[in-house]
Amino acid sequence: MLVALALISLFPIFVMFETAFKTQVDIMSSEPLWIFTPTLDNYETVIFGQKFDRFLTNSVIVGLATMFLTLFTAGLASYALARLQFPGRGLLAQGTLIIRMVPPAVLAVPIFALWQNWGVEDGRLGLILFYTALGLPFAIWLLFGFIKQIPIELEEAAIIDGCNPFQVFFQILFPLMRAGYAVAAIFTFRIAWNEFLIALILTNRYTRTLPVATTLYLTEQGVEWGRIMAMGSLLVIPPLLLTFVSARQIIQGMTAGAVKG
Repeated sequence: MLVALALISLFPIFVMFETAFKTQVDIMSSEPLWIFTPTLDNYETVIFGQKFDRFLTNSVIVGLATMFLTLFTAGLASYALARLQFPGRGLLAQGTLIIRMVPPAVLAVPIFALWQNWGVEDGRLGLILFYTALGLPFAIWLLFGFIKQIPIELEEAAIIDGCNPFQVFFQILFPLMRAGYAVAAIFTFRIAWNEFLIALILTNRYTRTLPVATTLYLTEQGVEWGRIMAMGSLLVIPPLLLTFVSARQIIQGMTAGAVKG
C-alpha cells in the first residue's frame, strides 16, 4: 500500500523529468510516447539562455537571506514566548498562528501597495521581508516546543555564572535546539525557493526568481512545455535533495518539538 502511494506521488515528478527530455514534436503527439529519443536541447536553452544565472542568483540570495532572518527572529521570539511573562503573551502567541492561516494570495495586493510606498516592490528586499513574515509562525511554534523541553535550571545556572540573556540563548539553548533549527531552516528555505505568485508581483526582469522565470516560456507562438518542464525539474532538485538528505533530522525535529505549550 505504501509503495503504491509512493509511486502515485512520484508519478508527476517522473512525467516532468521525462517531458524535459522530449522534443516539442514528441510532447505534442496525440498519444503519450513512453519510448523516445531523449534530447538535452531543453536544458541547454534554459541554462544557457534567458539569464538563468541571474535568476538562480536571485533565488539563492532570497532563499538564504529569508532563512537566516527567519531563524534569527523566530529564535528570539520563541524564547520570549516560552520564558518571559508579559501582558498579552497568550494573545501574541495565538496571533502568530492566525497569521499563518491567511493564504498568501490574499495578501498580494495589499503587500504590493505597502511595498510600493516603501520603494521595495521591485527588489529582492521586498521578497525577503514577505517570505520572512510567511515563515515566522511555523518557525516560532516549532522552536517554542524545543525551548519548553529544555529545563529552565540550565538557564538559571548560566545566569548565576554571569551570563546575560543573549549569552544564555546563544551559548546554552542554541546548541540544544539544533534539530529544531535544521527543520525550520529547510521549511523556510523551501517557502522562499518555490513561491511563485508574490514573486511574480514583486519582481522585475532583473530580480526575477526561478519560478517566475518559467513564465518566459509562455510565448505568443505557444507553450514551450519542454523548457518549462526542464526549468521545473531544475527547481525541484535542491528541495528534493535537501529533504532526502535531512529526512532523519526532519522526523527527529518534528517529533522532538511536538510538545504542548
